[in-house]
This record gives sequence, C-alpha cells and structure tokens, in this order.
Amino acid sequence: MATTIAPPKPGTRRMPGNGAGNGNGLDFGGGGDRWESAPWSVPARAYHTGMWMGIAGIVMVFAAFTSALVVRRGISNDWVPTALPPVLYLNTLVLVASSVTLETSRRSLRAGRGATFARWLYVTVALGLAFVAGQLAGWKDLHARGVYLATNPSSSFFYLLTAAHGIHLLGGIIALLVLAFRAPKVAAMPKSRVAVDVTSIYWHFMDGLWIYLLILLATRL
Repeated sequence: MATTIAPPKPGTRRMPGNGAGNGNGLDFGGGGDRWESAPWSVPARAYHTGMWMGIAGIVMVFAAFTSALVVRRGISNDWVPTALPPVLYLNTLVLVASSVTLETSRRSLRAGRGATFARWLYVTVALGLAFVAGQLAGWKDLHARGVYLATNPSSSFFYLLTAAHGIHLLGGIIALLVLAFRAPKVAAMPKSRVAVDVTSIYWHFMDGLWIYLLILLATRL
C-alpha cells in the first residue's frame, strides 16, 4: 500500500540523512532525510511595503487637514492670520540637517564603517530632539503673544498641524533611539540593516512633510 507523505510545514527545511532511511523523505531512525524547523525569514520588501502603506495613511490624514483648513478659511468671517514664530524657520534647517546626517549614517553602514554609522546616528537623534524642543519654543512664543489653541480658527489649525507632525516625528525619534542603542549589533548583522533603510524612508518623509506644512502655514494662515 502506498504511503502518503504530508508536505513540509512553512518555516521548515529538509536535512539530508546518511542514506539509510526509507527513501521517501522520512526518517524512521535509519538516518534518512528529515525535516527540521528553520527560522522564518521575512523578505526586506515586506518591511518597505508596510512602511509605504503607513506613509500613505499619514498623507491621507494631512490631506484631510489641508482640505479642512482651506474650506474653513474660505467660509470664515473671524479668521485672524497667525504670525509664525521665527524659530520655525531655524527648526526647518535643523530637520533638513538631520536628514543629511541620517543619510550619511546609512551610507557609512553600507560601506562597512560601523563606528561612523553609530556616530552619525547619534547626531541625527540629537537633531531630532532639538527640532522637538524648537517646536515647543514656538508654542511658548505664541503663548507669550496671547495666541492660544482656541483664540481663532487660524491658531487652532496651527496647533493642530504642528502637534500632529510632532507626534508622528516622535515615532521616528523612538525608532532612531532603538537603532542607536543597537548600533553595534546592526553594524554586525547585515539582515538588521533593513531597519535602518525603513527608518530612513520614514524620517525623510517627515522632513518633506514639515516643509510642506511650513509653506502651507506661511501662505494660508
């Protein structure tokens, strides 16, 4: 009677025996081929696809905010323009610089310079935290001028957009901090480098999103 052989389970691999098995891929103690558990490997493109899907969701959120701002300003009789705090322009340079340092870090990793990779990664984290501190300083400046969240529709949108961007940016800072703490392991394990690539995509996107928001706030508020 023929023997039915079950297909291998996902995440397993075939281990060759010494030829003393029954010849059908099973091992009854005679040393034939056997199936052994192997670590499950997720393709790098899956991480990239997931990141781009997340970015698409963020784009939709900020597109909705933009649409609401344009419509609200068009129908508002109480719209009072909000003068942007000057620190926001300095903050933009800080964020652009952080993208440059992160890209330098990523390229150093690809070139096999682990120490340089870690050093520039630490600089990127510092610049990201400096940007958040600058945003808080901008809010403090508005408070000193008596401009609050509920002062008028213009100020409401300013706080909403900058806060939403800041929250998303904090997610990127957390990812950078994780990479910074694990920098030696990331440099020693090529498969871990996909995390650096995916984080770089997100960080550069947040940089571009901020530039867009700054232009929107400067021209629409």
